[in-house]
Amino acid sequence: MNASDKFAKLHSGEIYDPMDSEIFDIQVQCLELLYEYNQTRPSEGEKRAALLKRMLAEAGEGCYIEPPFHANWGGRHVHLGKQVYANFGFTCVDDTHIYVGDYALFGPNVVLATPNHPFLPELRARGYQYNLPIRIGTGCWLGAGVVVAPGVTIGDWSVIGAGSVVTRDIPAGVLAAGNPCRVLRELDERDRKYYHRDMEIDWEAMAELDGK
Repeated sequence: MNASDKFAKLHSGEIYDPMDSEIFDIQVQCLELLYEYNQTRPSEGEKRAALLKRMLAEAGEGCYIEPPFHANWGGRHVHLGKQVYANFGFTCVDDTHIYVGDYALFGPNVVLATPNHPFLPELRARGYQYNLPIRIGTGCWLGAGVVVAPGVTIGDWSVIGAGSVVTRDIPAGVLAAGNPCRVLRELDERDRKYYHRDMEIDWEAMAELDGK
């Protein structure tokens, strides 16, 4: 099998050997850039932005990932829209593609994991795996410690509560939480009045912030 066929299997959903030397050698090169990113100083914002452009498949305007950032392929298969923010400990197990829409927010220690392993023990013993892409919609917010399983899609503007384990698709415009994660309610007019429990949104103050 030639190298291009081997790499195609990362994104086809087929079983393959992730420790194949041709695959692994490229992966190590990606991880070298990730190491460099994680060694940057807090004052080196421009350097971080430049490295993200090199590391990621796509990095939209205004994206920022707090170090330490963890990624199995150094972000090579991570596609970020504009103004995406990820807090400390963001982990993208990006053996295949991870797509994130504009304005998405990730709390500390969120994990997006695309690889999976066969249930058959003989195949796992050989180290084989297969990968399924993850899609996070525009404006989603994933709270601290959320884990997203392979192949999951989360719809636009949805909120996933802290500590949730998302094993199935979540529709757009909902609040979902739990292990396994499930929809609790739709986001509605109440969310235009209150930002937390009985704390009301001051829209005049929001206008001042917008005009700052």
